[in-house]
Order: sequence, then C-alpha cells, then structure tokens
Amino acid sequence: MGPAAPLIILGPTATGKSQLALNLAGRGQAEIISLDSMQIYRGLDIGTAKPSAAEQARVPHHLIDCCALDEPSDAAQFLERVRAAEQAIAARGARPILVGGTAMYIKALVDGLCDAPSRQPVVREELTLLAQQHGSAHLHKELQQVDAPAAARIHPHDLRRIVRALEVYAVTGTPLSAQQGQWAAPAATRYVLLGLTLARAELYRRIDARVDAMLAAGLLDEVRGLRAAGLEQHRTASQAIGYKELLAHLRGEYDLATAVSLVKQATRRFAKHQVTWFRKDPRIRWFDVACYADAAQLADAVVSALSDTPPEHTP
Repeated sequence: MGPAAPLIILGPTATGKSQLALNLAGRGQAEIISLDSMQIYRGLDIGTAKPSAAEQARVPHHLIDCCALDEPSDAAQFLERVRAAEQAIAARGARPILVGGTAMYIKALVDGLCDAPSRQPVVREELTLLAQQHGSAHLHKELQQVDAPAAARIHPHDLRRIVRALEVYAVTGTPLSAQQGQWAAPAATRYVLLGLTLARAELYRRIDARVDAMLAAGLLDEVRGLRAAGLEQHRTASQAIGYKELLAHLRGEYDLATAVSLVKQATRRFAKHQVTWFRKDPRIRWFDVACYADAAQLADAVVSALSDTPPEHTP
C-alpha cells in the first residue's frame, strides 16, 4: 500500500480495528491516526485500549498521548489535530489510516461540522449544575424530550455531548439533530470507509472478555494512580468508560464486582451507539469479522476489496 486516499476503519469497539490497521500499515508506507477522543489523554492507557509501545514502534501513530488530563478537547480542536496529522503523513508520501473510535468525530471529519451556535457559558454552567445535582441520566431524559434523534446517538453517560445538545436547543429552539441535517444524505467523500461488524452476541462476548483482560492487566491500579494525580477534577477525562465506574468504586459507591459489571454494560451500550451512527451510511464497505480467521486474513480481504479483485481465500 502506497500513497492513496485516506482510509478510515470504523465500527463498534472490540471488533479488531486497531489490529487490522496495524496489519494494513505493515504492508506498505502508511501511518495510523487514532480517532478515539480519550486516547489523546496521557495516562489513560489500559482502559482506552491504547496501542502498546511495541505497536507504536512498528508503525507511527498520531493523536495518542497528546493532551494532559486537564486539557479540554472538543470536536473542532480534535479535527484540527486530525487534519494536521493527515497533511504531515501525506507530505511524507504515506497513506493515513484513521482508526475510530468516536463516531460523532468520524462523521464530522467525513461530512463536516454542523453549523451550530458557539458555546454559551451561562447556559452550559446551568446544565452542568443540573447534572451535578441529578446525574447525567437526568439530562439525557430531558434530551429525549426535546431531541430524540440526538438522544439515541449520545451515550447516557456522555455528559459533555448531552450538555452540548441541550445547549444548542436552549439557544436556538431547534434540535441539534435538525441542524445536523447535512449528515442525513451522505455525499461523496475523499475517504475510503471500511466498517467492521460482528453478530451482537459475539460482540458482547468480546466486550466482556476485553474488560476482564483490562482488569487483569492492571486497570484498577491505573485508575487508582490517576485518581491520586487528580483525575476526578478533570471533567472530560474522568468520564471515560471504565475510569468513571472504577472511580466510583474507589470512592466507595460500588463494590468491585458491581463496578466491573457497569463497565461492561456501558461498553456494550457504547458499541450499540457506534453501530447506530453508521448502519445507514451506504459509503461504508462492511466486513463481518467472524468470517476471517485472524487480522491477516481480514487484511487480505480488505486489500482485495480495495483493488476490486476477489479474495484469494474463502472465509
């Protein structure tokens, strides 16, 4: 694989996107850009499934560990970083392989940010105070009343995006989903979009196994160390799945078994939302991961598909 159109590998968590990206990048001159909004934070390693040091040594990675825990990051800032990385990679004659990740950021990257109003500090502060008093689930229920399509796409624990959607509605009187109408009819894009999918039962089995593996790899100790470093004071980073629930455990709100169960539940819900974002996009070429023995065989199928030739094997 040489210089070519940027490739985006998307789909629900635990389908093997990162391994596919590594395999494809190893076949030619390519570099990887993470589209995970939490992998940008230094210290959030195990729970965000960050590529290992060895993997990052094999293939250059971008948008990993580029922010301190107290640095805020919104969609516009994130996309600026992505585009800068893309340009630098292309200037080196390599192909950008983007791996995600955060569905809204991928959609905004491909189809542009919607023309929504700028942040309103007073409204945002009021909504944040309500969340502190009643929880993010309370605000998510309010969002369901005024903008059901946005609520269906936004995770009930994703306070930052819930607040943004309610803020837009409060300021304009128009649901954010209506202002994102440009996304309703996907247009031509310079990106090649590949989606990985799995049957729900197998996907959920993999998610549960992945969470167990993260705990075995030391996730609780990682969260404990980050808590000592002030993670709870940083609104965005502390809301990451896995960290949010284990922080609550360390505060004595749940026993460990309950916290782990909540992590699995939140991750499954996140995966469902990722599927919801992309399932109707006709530009995505989908691959059922269960049809391939490993990442190498899947990469063979992807390369064949991109060159419009039949795969050399039968899945």
